[in-house]
Amino acid sequence: MMKKNIKILFFAVLLLVIFVSVEKSAGQVAKLPTAWTKVAIESKIPFPDYPRPQLERKNWLCLNGKWDYIGGKDVMNALNPSKPINFGDKSEQILVPYCPESVLSGIERKQEINMWYRRSLEIPDSWKDKQIIIHFDAVDHDATVFVNGQKAGSHAGGYDAFSLNITPFLKKGANIIIVASYDPNDGRAPSGKNGPRGDYTFSSGIWQTVWLEPVNENYIKNIRLLPDLANSRLKVEVNADVGQVSAVVLEGKKMVSEIKSEAGTAFYIPIKNPKLWSPDEPFLYDLKLTLRSKNGKVTDEVTSYFGMRDVKLGKVNGVIRPLLNGKFVMQVGLLDQGYWPDGILTAPTEDALKYDVEFTKRAGFNLIRKHMKTEPKRFYYWADKLGLLVWQDMPAIWYQHEDTARTRTVFRKELKAIMDDHYNSPSIITWVPFNENWGAFDVKEITDWVKKYDPSRLVNGNSGFNNNPGYQKAAGDPGNGDFVDTHIYIGPNDASVPDDKRAASLGEFGGVGLFVRGHMWPVENNAYGYEPTKTALTDRYILLLDQVEQLMKYKGLSVAVYTQTTDVEHEVNGVLTYDRAFEKMDVERIREVNQAVINEGKKLK
Repeated sequence: MMKKNIKILFFAVLLLVIFVSVEKSAGQVAKLPTAWTKVAIESKIPFPDYPRPQLERKNWLCLNGKWDYIGGKDVMNALNPSKPINFGDKSEQILVPYCPESVLSGIERKQEINMWYRRSLEIPDSWKDKQIIIHFDAVDHDATVFVNGQKAGSHAGGYDAFSLNITPFLKKGANIIIVASYDPNDGRAPSGKNGPRGDYTFSSGIWQTVWLEPVNENYIKNIRLLPDLANSRLKVEVNADVGQVSAVVLEGKKMVSEIKSEAGTAFYIPIKNPKLWSPDEPFLYDLKLTLRSKNGKVTDEVTSYFGMRDVKLGKVNGVIRPLLNGKFVMQVGLLDQGYWPDGILTAPTEDALKYDVEFTKRAGFNLIRKHMKTEPKRFYYWADKLGLLVWQDMPAIWYQHEDTARTRTVFRKELKAIMDDHYNSPSIITWVPFNENWGAFDVKEITDWVKKYDPSRLVNGNSGFNNNPGYQKAAGDPGNGDFVDTHIYIGPNDASVPDDKRAASLGEFGGVGLFVRGHMWPVENNAYGYEPTKTALTDRYILLLDQVEQLMKYKGLSVAVYTQTTDVEHEVNGVLTYDRAFEKMDVERIREVNQAVINEGKKLK
């Protein structure tokens, strides 16, 4: 008991030191600092690692860091402007890629709506005669980019990456990049919890990495990878204008396979006796792609990786269940919202981003449901590498019945963009286009479209469809997709049962809270139920998982998603506190029961 008290005292002192240091270094007070807050604020270049691990080049330049900033409701309109704002000498400094609502940004204001960013840069001499591509991994919601006063391009969509070729607008020496971002946060574009009914602090503007890359005129714009276990091969599509593609698969330094094909056409790489990817053994192959011109000159070279796995429905002892690599794996997961008290939608550092994945794995879960948001590609890299299954939600719109020609079109466009963005990640096994009827429309049609567009994954068309919010009519069971899904708080009693063509999922349950003084967001905190101590909460969780095991064995349940990874602002039902400083359950005991349930699932034949 004495050791536990000393440990708690140590964390309290540590957080106090961080809190004081953050206030001193930033001139602002973090409401609830994390162990990474100080490092993030003092970083000259946040997130310095290459941001796109499945299409990686050697040469690049990170543009994260301090930018000039002007924002607010009354400044020049930032929605598709034809010319940039005049910064003059009135600008502030913002730390990119943290949104202006966050303490990490140095701005910490709500509802800016119009946001203007500016920075100067010089193109390295070694990039002479190259095409210069600027990448934005996420800007919420409408972005317009100016280079040296000229409009280079624009993009709409808060959760998908985009790129622009800015070569025609560059000059020798200093170049000025200005980004206009407009985000009304009115719920008429996909926003999920980051919207007018989303409960939490809004976020806007640049919230993922900005970076530059030099390429030749003919280069690999994108790749699409699809494992084909039935035929022991990998399907590859290389998006480039012209040229011959050489593909080499590596296991460490050992070459597994090599093949040549043409750019723009799908081809297959044989993988003899493939090592399979799974949460227990998340084996990843390396892939090297080389693009050559007709005369054999190399015009581009990228590295990537892939996992050999497939996911589909099948019968186990007469019960429809999801199968991973032909076998039933009971999916025991966490609802993961990916919010941070210092960065809001953006983790403070790479270590912090990785921490949530590592903790989930350490606690014995094999699944996360990424709820109502996307993450940087490096998050999925860690899920791929460490071995976590991912259900990926589409962020909801909130007013789908208003201006339907516009709002519904925006939703469909951005759903496709998000699926394209993360298509290659082996950890993502299920798409979730709608949640609890929030912003739901044409559910059956969209569920079918998602399944047709990506038949390699499962689809949960409207997670928790029986759990309808009071302000909307129930959309009900779409009758298609791969899951019969219910949300039950606290549950897990009355969870869904499989039908003759769909597996049974408990898409959300639990939500039991624990108050931890000194580690809560400064608002009235709540949960679906409460326990008084860490031990009692752990006991309660174990009881719930014992019940989940019964439902798995005797009622056909195949997925159980507990709410949630961390506390989020007013919600205190996390396994971790919002600042990630306190584990609210005994992690070893949680791991034991999670693994016990998963292992019992393996015995079902």
